[in-house]
Amino acid sequence: MDRRDWMGLLARAPADVLDRLWQGLGLAPAFEWLRPPEVGGVMVRGRTGATGAPFNLGEMTVTRCALVLESGTVGHGYVQGRNKQQAEKAALVDALMQEDAADRIRAALLEPLATQMQATQDRRAAKAAATKVEFFTLVRGED
Repeated sequence: MDRRDWMGLLARAPADVLDRLWQGLGLAPAFEWLRPPEVGGVMVRGRTGATGAPFNLGEMTVTRCALVLESGTVGHGYVQGRNKQQAEKAALVDALMQEDAADRIRAALLEPLATQMQATQDRRAAKAAATKVEFFTLVRGED
């Protein structure tokens, strides 16, 4: 799991799940704010069929922050929505993943989080698949 993966996972994580897993770690590292949590908006862009010309889909609320640990490691947090505590935890995880605690955090927080989010996605896909309707047509005519 590289930084891009864990940052994406933290950005999409449900706040309650992230909070529960963070509490289980029992970490409270000292840090200073480089940028305290702030709420803003970003423009979400899309492409038709993933290959067409890009277009502005709409705006989304995000919360971002940046912090530095006592060791000098910088962590950034970007999360969907307005949850400042979630952004802080994401930034702390980002910073700690760049230090010696990376294996512990990967095993106790990131892997369970990824597993739970995949299970949620699988349940949602199974529910959608149950409503799938197959259409067929009969060939009519002489040919």
